[in-house]
Amino acid sequence: MGGSKSTLQPLSNPESLPLGNPWRPENWSERETMLQTLREFKANQRVEHLRILCVGPAGAGKSTFITSVNTVVQGRNTYLAHSLSDDTSVTCQYTVYKMNKGTDGSSFPFVFGDMMGLQQVPGGVRTNDIISILKGHMQEEYTFNPLKDLTAESNYFNKNPNLEDKIHCLVFVLPGDNIFILSPEVKNKMKQILQETQKLRIPVAVILTKVDVTSPLVQKNLKMIYRSKRIKERMKECNRILGIPLNYIFPVKNYHEEINNNDEIDILILTAMTNIVNFANDFVTRKV
Repeated sequence: MGGSKSTLQPLSNPESLPLGNPWRPENWSERETMLQTLREFKANQRVEHLRILCVGPAGAGKSTFITSVNTVVQGRNTYLAHSLSDDTSVTCQYTVYKMNKGTDGSSFPFVFGDMMGLQQVPGGVRTNDIISILKGHMQEEYTFNPLKDLTAESNYFNKNPNLEDKIHCLVFVLPGDNIFILSPEVKNKMKQILQETQKLRIPVAVILTKVDVTSPLVQKNLKMIYRSKRIKERMKECNRILGIPLNYIFPVKNYHEEINNNDEIDILILTAMTNIVNFANDFVTRKV
């Protein structure tokens, strides 16, 4: 007698209800205060700009995060050189972005470094190239070669970097929706980079992107981000992979479809940026 085929039952949604209390407090009415604090921030006088390097797997949203920060500080939809590229494309050159503060030509006291993603071998940026950036050896507009490291013979090699040239904070940008399926090659590259930052005593933070895709609760209401079981699980996975404490991991939603600023998106990004620039400035201060 032929039996009927068993039907797989869908798993119950673990986020059918949010956690009772937020596991990280956030003041959702402080956008203007936080933005003003960032606008008034002054870096250590030893450097003109704090250098923040964004590193992550291809498609994690690191270039989009940089654009989103610019959108927050400008208060409007903005365009950077990579803005027409999609999440699966790569930034082939080492590019540094300044962000204008006003019409007088002044800029915020921090800059972002952007690059190719940490793809599986043989593609993607090479670990030694990232180490060259950390140490201040790589100059802007260097075109990455997935098959060859930057060498001292290159015109883009800075043989005598000063404190201004070096990276002051490394930011891993990781995708919340795919954090559990990162390839072993990408994880290994991140761990190698992390080991070097520890030797150089460079502070490290994590930006966890795509929180709206990761969590149905957060997709409906961004203010649920710190009551979401899924977001906390993803943050714990970041901690497990890299060993970075949870208080250095910041979940955000990048600007993607929106053409107008959103207070909740801005507040999450401002929270992350306030911490990152403080970490970077602490590093520079220790070097003085």
